Amino acid sequence: MSNVVRIGDYLVGDGQPAFIVAEIGINHNGDLQIAKKLIDAAAEAGCNAVKFQKRTVEVVYTPGDLARPRESPFGTTNGDLKRGLEFGQQEYEEIDRYCREKGIMWYASCWDEGSVDFIEQFDPPCYKIASASLTDDNLLRHHRKYGRPIILSTGMSTLEQIDHAVEVLGKDDLVILHCTSTYPSKAEELNLRTIQSLRKRYGVPVGYSGHEVGLATSVAAVALGACMVERHITLDRAMWGSDQAASVEPQGFRRLVKDIRAVEKAMGDGVKRVWPSEIPIMKKLRRVGL
Repeated sequence: MSNVVRIGDYLVGDGQPAFIVAEIGINHNGDLQIAKKLIDAAAEAGCNAVKFQKRTVEVVYTPGDLARPRESPFGTTNGDLKRGLEFGQQEYEEIDRYCREKGIMWYASCWDEGSVDFIEQFDPPCYKIASASLTDDNLLRHHRKYGRPIILSTGMSTLEQIDHAVEVLGKDDLVILHCTSTYPSKAEELNLRTIQSLRKRYGVPVGYSGHEVGLATSVAAVALGACMVERHITLDRAMWGSDQAASVEPQGFRRLVKDIRAVEKAMGDGVKRVWPSEIPIMKKLRRVGL
């Protein structure tokens, strides 16, 4: 167990700059060109990594789920939608090549064992376990088989469920993300102080995965000790897609990264001191006690 985890070339944890992740997820809408534009936006904003989502549709969903009527650009069933949003070998080979070209890391949240095996061929720097998968012990163990750092999201989970997941995963090379799984999340349900509670309870690096509208609360998470910030990225929040409204547009992501870095500089070391820049003001304004 350590309070610092290495992800690629970065150290994540106490005393380190926040690791900032632009979650592309399924906001590419099944279009590789949109995915590339999102990678561009994340790299230009100064993000450390982008994250995708990988699922074996026939494993994650039941036949009934897939047959359910649902209108989308891909067809008239839920299965048409889920298959239309899923990238395969050719797309991920190009994503891998393009991210290397742009100098930004990528990884994925894998919702089933076969998806973990699929992503492993690309030598990812880590794996993300989605909140929905936190209670899937077999999937957690399958991730650990590859010996890579794990980022565990904790939305819609009780402390007891998180305790169990941490017991299954172990604390080595583990980063936990506080999360509220509503899209978009209400400010009053973000409960950002949980970041500090989870740090104390588990003794591992704790970050924040946000689905709220706006940026201030994600910046506040860093001030409360979050070592990682993950937000969904979109080209336009009005685009078609279930996650777009809870996402951040490119201009917003640039501001998010800038504000997080400013807060990190401003936090200081907690030692009260008089700065040299204050001395001329003190001499000018203080009447007693120079």
